[in-house]
Amino acid sequence: MADIALKGADSGARQHTLDVVFRGATWFFAVFVLLILTGVIVSLVAGALPALQHFGWGFITSSDWNPVTEKFGALPAIYGTLVTSGIAMLIGIPVAFGIAIFITELCPPWLKRPIGTLIELLAAIPSIIYGIWGLFVFAPVLQSTLQPLLINTLGNLPWIGSLFGGPPLGIGIMTAGLILGIMVLPFITSVMRDVFETVPTVLKESAYGIGATTWEVVWNIVLPTTRVGVIGGIMLGLGRALGETMAVTFVIGNAHRIQSSLMAPGTTISATLANEFTEAVGDLYLSSLVALGLVLSVITLLVLTAAKLMLLRLQQQAGR
Repeated sequence: MADIALKGADSGARQHTLDVVFRGATWFFAVFVLLILTGVIVSLVAGALPALQHFGWGFITSSDWNPVTEKFGALPAIYGTLVTSGIAMLIGIPVAFGIAIFITELCPPWLKRPIGTLIELLAAIPSIIYGIWGLFVFAPVLQSTLQPLLINTLGNLPWIGSLFGGPPLGIGIMTAGLILGIMVLPFITSVMRDVFETVPTVLKESAYGIGATTWEVVWNIVLPTTRVGVIGGIMLGLGRALGETMAVTFVIGNAHRIQSSLMAPGTTISATLANEFTEAVGDLYLSSLVALGLVLSVITLLVLTAAKLMLLRLQQQAGR
């Protein structure tokens, strides 16, 4: 009995030691991530401070970008980032929703795995490949087909006609947005598909049993049950679109100006950094580029914060 008690005590001591080590390791990793994030923010603020002190709020509101005269404004890059991401969401969300619904509700069992695998493979394609494909294949097709159609139809309408005016160049903000829509598609689709599959089968079968159609089941059962996960997937895709660099750089035209037409060349924050960081001569030029990076970080932080608040509100409403 004494030996058994001694072994039990040794085992308990080992378990306690392992528990302490495990708890300490998890605390270390959590604090380490926070330290990395803090270091990145401090570095961005320190690097951007000379430009922010020199230009003030004019850096955010100005459209000038002239390295020769050292006049820098972030407004065209901010505009391009937000517009291309918005176009990507307008394209990606409906398509991803349709694919996820088809896979989970309508697709034959033998076809689910091939379609799911193909969608996931889209996420594995490097962004530079999307950019090359967009520049040499997608942009010429748009230039000869979709863009002339939009110019001749929507371009003649009041109010929105200016969005589709100008010559069909192929490259531009619209092309960049469409490429981004394709790139964010696998991320949003995968999350939606996974959350749709978590809906209890008994709920859907009960709805079908009382005569509900597939659309009614999706709209009244699947979406209300999974809306938190759906919004999370959409925000994941939006974050991907906001920070995309190489693919956008290839097809957006890289012009530091704001034009009303979506077919005109433009730029984004990421594209500007990719194009000009290695050519930055002078402290003010380099600091302005770092300030652009800081602005992109703030935009991403605001988007993620808004998404988190929305998810918390939806969870509270679901709880009530």
